Amino acid sequence: MTDRQQKFASGKKVLDAIDGDAGARVIDALADVSPELAHQVVAWAFGEMYARPTLAPRERQLVTLGILTALGGCEPQLDVHVNASLNVGLTPEEITEAMLHAAVYCGFPRALNATFAAKKVFAARGLLPVRQSRPSVDSPDF
Repeated sequence: MTDRQQKFASGKKVLDAIDGDAGARVIDALADVSPELAHQVVAWAFGEMYARPTLAPRERQLVTLGILTALGGCEPQLDVHVNASLNVGLTPEEITEAMLHAAVYCGFPRALNATFAAKKVFAARGLLPVRQSRPSVDSPDF
């Protein structure tokens, strides 16, 4: 097996563990238009970046959700990464809280679009309604 093939195989294991079928569908959809982009997503993004040990998969997914929310216009990728976030142990409450927090930095329109993308995933997985905690008057001071 060549180094290129090994990197792809390594990345594919990580992709499958995090994204499951959703990640595979993205890669398959690129096969006839940009197989090299598919290779780089698997080999580099997942084989190199997602496999790094410093951040746990759930932490990486929180970062990814924040970035995709802030970028805006990334709803198809948000679908994949909301699913991935659930796959690595984030709860719907944590996901929507991350998107709520992102509104402070990137605005309500982007946070709303991201939250509606998440809602679609939650509905498909039978996870609605999402219960969110509300700050209490007795919340600790920071």
